[in-house]
Amino acid sequence: MDLAERTIDLNHQILAMQHQPTSRRQFLASSAAALVALDRFDRLFAADTKPSFKIGACDWSIGKMADPAAMELAKQIGLDGVQVSLGTQANDMHLRRPEVQQRYKDAAKKAGVDVLSLAIGELNNIPYKSDPRTIQWVSDSIDVCRAMGCRVVLLAFFGNGDLRDDKPGTDETVRRLKEVAPKAEKAGLILGIESWLSAEDHMRIIDRVGSPAVQVYYDVANSTERGYDIFKEIRWLGKQGQICEFHMKENGAMLGQGRVDFKKVRAALDDIGYRGPMQIEGAVPPGGKLVESYIANLEFLRGIFPANA
Repeated sequence: MDLAERTIDLNHQILAMQHQPTSRRQFLASSAAALVALDRFDRLFAADTKPSFKIGACDWSIGKMADPAAMELAKQIGLDGVQVSLGTQANDMHLRRPEVQQRYKDAAKKAGVDVLSLAIGELNNIPYKSDPRTIQWVSDSIDVCRAMGCRVVLLAFFGNGDLRDDKPGTDETVRRLKEVAPKAEKAGLILGIESWLSAEDHMRIIDRVGSPAVQVYYDVANSTERGYDIFKEIRWLGKQGQICEFHMKENGAMLGQGRVDFKKVRAALDDIGYRGPMQIEGAVPPGGKLVESYIANLEFLRGIFPANA
């Protein structure tokens, strides 16, 4: 069993400890067993890895959505890996097929990069809150995530899937997440909600679902655009263990040249003890060249989030 598989197996054990009819907050208040398991992880696998910041990019942001060629481009940029799309409606979420998974694995191995996480961006067009097809997509994404050796699936709630001021849509989303969360728990994986909602509104959904397998996928630019105090939100969510991964992003600007203070983001991540993947999304100025912009964005981020931090 390799390290990725052992990590997922340990996540499975931790999540299974609370797989009983208690509230999420009750579980978080009585998580001594989980802390023991985490300590066990540190002792067993310290020789294998040191927690660090891994920097990748969303495949759609580098022009390779649902395309294994994203791996080679990630290598060219110097990234650690890629956040890979499950697919599109047009290709029937093709990463669900074993032969497509193998193409990605081969491409990642050849390029020397990782599949850092998965994403279902098509949910912006075909909403999880209303379209019956998406129920199977999300369920299948858990199997794909485990097969690809990563631990997070981003569920997008923008565009047609926006949950703001949509109580019926939110109620249906909660119902569907309640049904699929036990499968994610058993697999030791996380379904990450990315939306326009505030930290408090995200937590209302998460508390209703009642599963540690549902967390927030935090996008620093989107939350800044909505006027939220991102540093307060990161600390509040993170100290409850409710952030699974980050998008490091600016809308229409290079990283470090927009509205987000990434040094303050680093301080917030230090406060919550986050060491894990972050994906560059967007961050290309008008008229800018994609590859050159991403190389510069990576250099900027590495100055704040070094690999050996």
